[in-house]
Amino acid sequence: MHRMTFFCQLALVSLVLSQPAAASTVESETYAGNKQASKFIDEMVTRHQMSREDLELLMGDAKRRQSILDAISRPAEGKPWHEYRPIFLTESRIEGGIEFWDDNEAILDKASTHFGVDTQAIVAIIGVETRYGNNTGGYRVLDALSTLAFDYPPRSKFFRSELEQFLLLAQEEDVDPRDALGSYAGAMGYGQFIPSSYRRYAVDFDENGKRDLWNSAYDIIGSVANYLHVHGWEPGQPVAVPAKVNGDDYKKLIRKDYKPETSVTEMRKQGVTPQQPVADNLRGALIELEGKDGPEYWIVFKNFYVITRYNRSPLYAMAVNQLGVEIDTKRRFTLEE
Repeated sequence: MHRMTFFCQLALVSLVLSQPAAASTVESETYAGNKQASKFIDEMVTRHQMSREDLELLMGDAKRRQSILDAISRPAEGKPWHEYRPIFLTESRIEGGIEFWDDNEAILDKASTHFGVDTQAIVAIIGVETRYGNNTGGYRVLDALSTLAFDYPPRSKFFRSELEQFLLLAQEEDVDPRDALGSYAGAMGYGQFIPSSYRRYAVDFDENGKRDLWNSAYDIIGSVANYLHVHGWEPGQPVAVPAKVNGDDYKKLIRKDYKPETSVTEMRKQGVTPQQPVADNLRGALIELEGKDGPEYWIVFKNFYVITRYNRSPLYAMAVNQLGVEIDTKRRFTLEE
């Protein structure tokens, strides 16, 4: 049933593609007739029994966007920490977080309790990703994923898979794949879920039969909470604490995979001193960030690692952590006044 529904409007496109005068123009702007797209269609027909005709119409409507290729070549995560942090730790984003929390307090409380995830982490991720839904992306997901799947060799395999996941998602959620909007990388909704994450982690938290990450506050909040829960969030536990280092032994503790495998007690023995109270039996990892006045050292724990499952960048995880702390601290102060 869904297979027919989500492609139903594509019949209109066939009228355009059937006009000889427009054929060369369409092919020069879209993926109609593209060899890689044609192979992709073959795979979708074989693997998922999708209609070849419908897929050909869809690829005939998918447009190559140079702006997408330009954007992916200059991600914010390429900046040093002292330049990355000010992008997200702004007064407007902190105030926006307080407002989002206040407006959705009941839903956040329900999600936090149900999934065992701290509220400030949920709010901060939505704040970093889309400024609480104010910037969910203006690219058609179809264009973004097609462009990156067929014209971005460094990660074509990944985005080809995401395009596949997107078309399956469109069937499951009865979404016209030509209408969905997202980021230049094909991430969707308030929490910017890529298609594979949407299919795997999004939840129907309002229980209306559909997982809607654009319009349902319940689904948006519940899905971010579920993502963190599935990856092992530990409620009430620290994310990161600043540290001082001395000697040279600390260098072998710096981990690029952020896995928390060394106890704080052992870190102390190797010249790492936490600058905030933290249990000595907690396991963490040491990371080094590029501060404005030199290196910053942080002991990061399991919850930091969980945030990096959402986005692999340590800069992202640290921004989420610090934004969440700022929002929670200022909100508590406001409520106590």
